Amino acid sequence: MKRLRMLRRWFGRKFGYARLLCLALLIGVAALRVADFAPIEELRVRTFDTFQRFDPRVKTARPVTIIDIDEKSLAKLGQWPWPRTRIADLVANLAKLGAVVIAFDVIFSEPDRLNPDTAADTFRNLDEDTKTKLRALPSNDQVLADAMRHSRVVLGESGLSEEIAEFDKTLPVTGLAMLGGDPQRFMFDFPGLLRNTQVLEQAAGGRGLLTINPERDGIVRRVPMIMLAQGATMPSLSFEMLRLATGTDTIFIKSDAAGIKSVAVKGFEVPTDRNGQLWVHFARYDPSLYVPAVDVLEGRVAPEKIARKLVLIGTSAVGLNDIKTTPVSAAMPGVEIHAQVLEAALTKSLLSQPAYGPLLEFAAAIILGILVIAFAPLFGPVTLVAVGALFATLLIGASWYSYTQHRLLIDFTYPLLSTTVIYLTLIFTSFVREQAQRRQIRSAFGQYLSPALVEQLAQSPEKLKLGGEEREMTIMFSDVRGFTTISESYKSDPQGLTALMNRFLTPLTNAILARKGTIDKYMGDAIMAFWNAPLDDKEHQINACEAALDMLERIDVLNKEREIESQNGGHSFIPINVGVGLNTGTCVVGNMGSNLRFDYSVLGDSVNLASRLEGQSKEYGFPIIVGSKTALAVKEKFAILELDFIMVKGKKEPEVIYAIAGREDTAQSGRFQRLRNLTIEMLACYRGRDWEGALAAIERGRLTDDANTLELLYDLYEARILGYRKNPPPEDWNGAFALLTK
Repeated sequence: MKRLRMLRRWFGRKFGYARLLCLALLIGVAALRVADFAPIEELRVRTFDTFQRFDPRVKTARPVTIIDIDEKSLAKLGQWPWPRTRIADLVANLAKLGAVVIAFDVIFSEPDRLNPDTAADTFRNLDEDTKTKLRALPSNDQVLADAMRHSRVVLGESGLSEEIAEFDKTLPVTGLAMLGGDPQRFMFDFPGLLRNTQVLEQAAGGRGLLTINPERDGIVRRVPMIMLAQGATMPSLSFEMLRLATGTDTIFIKSDAAGIKSVAVKGFEVPTDRNGQLWVHFARYDPSLYVPAVDVLEGRVAPEKIARKLVLIGTSAVGLNDIKTTPVSAAMPGVEIHAQVLEAALTKSLLSQPAYGPLLEFAAAIILGILVIAFAPLFGPVTLVAVGALFATLLIGASWYSYTQHRLLIDFTYPLLSTTVIYLTLIFTSFVREQAQRRQIRSAFGQYLSPALVEQLAQSPEKLKLGGEEREMTIMFSDVRGFTTISESYKSDPQGLTALMNRFLTPLTNAILARKGTIDKYMGDAIMAFWNAPLDDKEHQINACEAALDMLERIDVLNKEREIESQNGGHSFIPINVGVGLNTGTCVVGNMGSNLRFDYSVLGDSVNLASRLEGQSKEYGFPIIVGSKTALAVKEKFAILELDFIMVKGKKEPEVIYAIAGREDTAQSGRFQRLRNLTIEMLACYRGRDWEGALAAIERGRLTDDANTLELLYDLYEARILGYRKNPPPEDWNGAFALLTK
């Protein structure tokens, strides 16, 4: 169990449970694609619709004409169905005009109700001689059959959802040849087949299914080129027209284990999907294709509209209910869909979905998904959006290029959908994880950091490293000078002393926090703080110095308030003076302590030196003393004054220490420049053993207007020089002064 827990923790650190969840999700989405889940297919076909709307097929030729049983023809010739003799005249006229193939997008499934023999038995008051003459006349169906034999005619048939009981299997069928596996298991299978009357079927040159099945959303995108109907393999009406036009006796069906690949006749191979459907490359609705049937019957049609054309006879009349929705038109007559198939095939403007297309889509989804899982947690949001937009553009561009340049339908929506789902899952799990981290941080740090800093850490948990880590930091120690004296004045008022401590510790704390500092601890009247942990702070030295100056300014304000209160209350006033030590260096910072009690604190030589510097502030007469690293980092922003070269007790290397005398405006003032020059001269003489020169520089400094500022410093060096006169330092002395106390 222990090893299992260790393995689980290792996995969580190295890989992350969010990535594991996303891998499982990637596999799940891949399974949905393999099953071609309905919403995924819907998104794919809608994308292909959009392509066609933006770039429909451009007609380069018009090899097809539609003879339209339109409203005009119905108004002049009467309601549908017309007598078969009129249809025969229509066929005869078209043949005379040079039609290559004539196809009916209507079905003549029953004998003409106006056949002469039917009239003989139906009309009243006819004498027997008239009835005999009528019965001797050929039927209207026979007249149409005779007209059909003088031209190449394809009759339309329809697949039905129910089997026809009296199905004539002796009627002619189109020859078929199978190349590859058995394609029938992939074909659309209609239990029944509605055919034309036997006399017409026998006379027709070909037969084809005019059945067009809209997809789930009612849009016609694909038309089956080969189907099963009541056990018979049937071509579509449009493909049978191609067969008849090319003079081919046989249709070739190519298939493999994955499904049907194409159907072909001499000179034409039409790529299909696995079910034998052709993706129709639609052009926009074209009124110039249509010729009213009444114009053909009355001889008012231009011969070039019919000659050498494939002719479809159908209807655009709304009342005959043959209106379809396509990707490029909300209302296209069904007969024009057959015409569009023929035009696309004859002008070689066919669409196809290549067999490798799904594999390509699948591979793109897997590769992009793995890349997102691997690298998304490492990038920022802007980078992720930019990279995501780039990949989306590449996918959409590749799909659009395949469509416009090669007429290939390759789906980009599935890879995008899959990648988006995984990315959103990563965002969600990251959000949940961050909320948990924020709760953990509030719990862990709330006991020893300010609420403002805790909230800042909670909002940026990635900047926090729990446990010990090594980093460069700036450390501050501050202490109230003469606090023992102040405390004695509150012997009889301990509550007053507590209130006073809170009163001066509050502004000092606020000054530190306002400059991104972290309060390490309070030690009576003293404060320990640090910068650049737990949050990164590139300007930690500057912020620490600003905080120190701000602390002095806030104490000045507090002293003025207390002085006024003392005057009004009639009691003595003891000002509060604060000494501050700052030092920058490499430290170890983190949670330190025991299992029962711990603090977020810092350790290192730099911490010790900062504490020593704070203790020396009263000796040098400056409230803010800083180490050399701090001074060098802030010298352009503050008035820096070199004080000494000291050897701290317990350290082997001496340290140059400095005073912060003010901000940049102070550094630029003439008064500070004079003081600094005198100090530099004095230190140079002192370290060069020129005791007289050093004393002379001190005397000149005491004559300036700001002599009081450096009085303690001058006294300190004067005492040292007098001591060195009596007991000179060793020959290898480098100017460093060893502090005797910590």
